Amino acid sequence: MNAAAKRAGRIDLPRLIAVSKVQPDARIKEMLATGQKVFGENRVQEAQTRWGETFAQAREDIQLHLIGPLQTNKAEDAVKLFDVIETVDREKVIKALLKAADKAGRMPAFLVQVNTGEEDQKSGVLPQDLDMFLARLKSEYEQVPKGLMCIPPQDEAASPHFWLLKKMADKHELKTISMGMSGDFETAIELGATHVRVGSALFGARNYA
Repeated sequence: MNAAAKRAGRIDLPRLIAVSKVQPDARIKEMLATGQKVFGENRVQEAQTRWGETFAQAREDIQLHLIGPLQTNKAEDAVKLFDVIETVDREKVIKALLKAADKAGRMPAFLVQVNTGEEDQKSGVLPQDLDMFLARLKSEYEQVPKGLMCIPPQDEAASPHFWLLKKMADKHELKTISMGMSGDFETAIELGATHVRVGSALFGARNYA
């Protein structure tokens, strides 16, 4: 990360989000022991078990990001647990979050996920719809996201997608740009990422079995 930032002439270093999904407790414990303070989870229920039970004592000292799609029926649990929700992409989601925030007395920071590859199977606002979506968030809900997030298509070069997300974030004066994973985080840093989401490169391969 330092080397990539140096190549790009950056003074600031992006924040590392350790993606702990599906990782065994022993690996999480080892990562916490290094002083890592920012973690990312894909599923609300898995995160509740990990950070609400197994590592509940460590929870107050870390910042927890939801980086997977949010089902609206999980909004209340997500608002209580997460500090940042990176995957807002529909008005239905922001409505559910605001309703849950009223009950919980807190509203997590949030990012808007952009489907830069325009993939049918992937969540996210289409690039051509982003201006209107952000305008709706502000006018109808009085909400402005902290930034943008994307996951490029697996079968395409990531750099054009990172460049596009940075351009859109700059246009709307959004400071947080979450992009880059284990295989492409250096490219993301060179193209302006403020946060990178790294899992297997930190923890090792996941065992989904």
